Amino acid sequence: QLQFVESGGGLVQAGGSLRLLCTPSGFSLDTYAIGWFRQAPGQGREAIASISASGSSTNHADSVKGRFTISRDNAMNAVYLQMNSLKPEDTAVYYCAAKAGNNRYYVPNLNPLEFDYWGQGAQVTVSS
Repeated sequence: QLQFVESGGGLVQAGGSLRLLCTPSGFSLDTYAIGWFRQAPGQGREAIASISASGSSTNHADSVKGRFTISRDNAMNAVYLQMNSLKPEDTAVYYCAAKAGNNRYYVPNLNPLEFDYWGQGAQVTVSS
């Protein structure tokens, strides 16, 4: 079972920024497309963004376009979620997930069912 560690979460004031980091435990990320998701208390899991294994293509949810950016550095074995202009409604547990596949240029749809492996999550709290 592949495992990930999400880091970079925390408490921030509205309007502030955070950068989340997704790193694997004991394997290379460069053959996996990656997605970021979030889940607020009492709500379902919401897709935020996805990126192809190559890093050449990305997909962002309308709710975060212009504020959040997914990126990756395969040499550093890391995927990032840069979050700017944070709002209280962005408060949630944020998860990264990986999709196995042979096409390094495929960017997954923003659907949790597409993803095979999940991290444990990182809490992001935005105060008003």
